[in-house]
Parts: sequence; C-alpha cells; structure tokens
Amino acid sequence: MATINAGLPPESKHGEYMQARRRSGIGGLVSFLAVVLGIIFLMSVLLRVSEIRVEGNEHYTDQEIINATGLETGDNIFFFDKFSTIGRAYTKLPYLEEVTVERHLPGTLTIRVVESKALAYLYVDGEEWTIDRTCKILGKAVEGESEALIPIYGIQPGTLMIGEKLQRADGNEERVDYLAALLDQLVERGLASETKWIDFTDSNKVFFKYGEKYQVVIGKGENVEHKFAMVMSVLSQLQEGDVGTIDVSRGEKAHFIPN
Repeated sequence: MATINAGLPPESKHGEYMQARRRSGIGGLVSFLAVVLGIIFLMSVLLRVSEIRVEGNEHYTDQEIINATGLETGDNIFFFDKFSTIGRAYTKLPYLEEVTVERHLPGTLTIRVVESKALAYLYVDGEEWTIDRTCKILGKAVEGESEALIPIYGIQPGTLMIGEKLQRADGNEERVDYLAALLDQLVERGLASETKWIDFTDSNKVFFKYGEKYQVVIGKGENVEHKFAMVMSVLSQLQEGDVGTIDVSRGEKAHFIPN
C-alpha cells in the first residue's frame, strides 16, 4: 500500500522546506522583538513626566514632598519604583502617615499624602517632643506649638528616633501601647481638644484632666474603649454646674464623685 504524505513537499525537497520554515520562524521572532523594542523606545521618549502634583499636605510644602520622593520632571512615567519612591518619603519626612503615587497619562504624577498630626508632647531634658495619636515621634515642638497640644507626665522615654514609635527607657512597650490607645480614644470621642494633661506616673491609676471641671480616672490599660464609652455616658448626664471626678477605673460601672 502506498503511503501518502499529505501536506508535505516531495521527499527530495523536504530539507529545503524545513530550512524555509526555520528562516520564517526566526524572521517572525526578529519582527516581534523589533516591535517590542519600538514600543519601549516610544514609551521612554514620549511618556515623560511633565507635571508633579501634591495633594493633602499641610505641614510640608509641595516641593519638600517632591524632593523627598526623588521624582523629577523628565522621568519616565512608568519606569520608576513606586515602593522605593514612597519609602524615601517616609524616611525623610516623619509627619507623613500615608503616601500614594498615581500616574495620569500622558505625563502627570499625583502624590497624595495623609500627614500625621501632633497631638501631645513629652518633656525630655527640658525640651518638648511631639507625638501623634499612635505615639510616633514627630520632633521637637516649634515655638508656640505645644500650647495646642496635650502634655503627658510620667512617661520616661528612651532614645528618641524621629519617625519611629515612642520607646520607654525601661523597654516597657505595654505602657506605650496603653498611651496610644488612650490618645486614639480621645480623638475618636472628640475629647482631645479639651484634654488639659494626662498623668501616667502610675500606670495602674492613669487619669487626665478634661476641661476645667473634671478629672477622669481610667486606671489600668484594660478595656480602654469600653471605659471611654462609659465616660461619654457620664458626660452626657452631667449638669452645667457639676464639678468632680469621673471614675471608670474598675471597668464595670462609672462613678461621678462631686468635689
């Protein structure tokens, strides 16, 4: 029976046929690479950064933030490392809490930031050092800045590293975490602006001055959110002339002790 080689050239021409296929395949690959390289070239030449915008900043100027990221007009809009760019900004500017970089074709970059806000301060060797609600060290208070911030007594910090979380001299992180939870609740409950000071001298009997009429005893750093819910309940029931101490240290029931 005769064998039919369907679709193949005569045997005498098979070698020439395979060589032609190989040449065709190589030519196609070269053409593909040429197209890819052409696209890359066009992107590198045409898609340059022509404008850099900054949004959300208050403490830092636009140029300070741009300089910290290392971005420049003329950079390729795609060929830069976002993570390295953002990391540089965090390292150089401690007030930054969040940083994002967005591309807008053909040539605009938008840097959006959320800045940490100084909420309180500690006395260290006669100087006032500011922290945010998470206990991140922001730096030395500038003249007049501390007047709007909450002084904290009884916390002895260790080495102060700007942009890093507060560290106690004795390495006790629990008290720092407690302070951060307390500051967070003051902000969330809308009490921060009227808090005059916080006393952490005894971590089992932490208390703070609220307004001109009340001391609030929180006690130990347990169930802090629940304790603040009780504080809010008591404040809602007090009359204009009431002056005294709100004690929620037991964590079960709030007590108001008139002066």
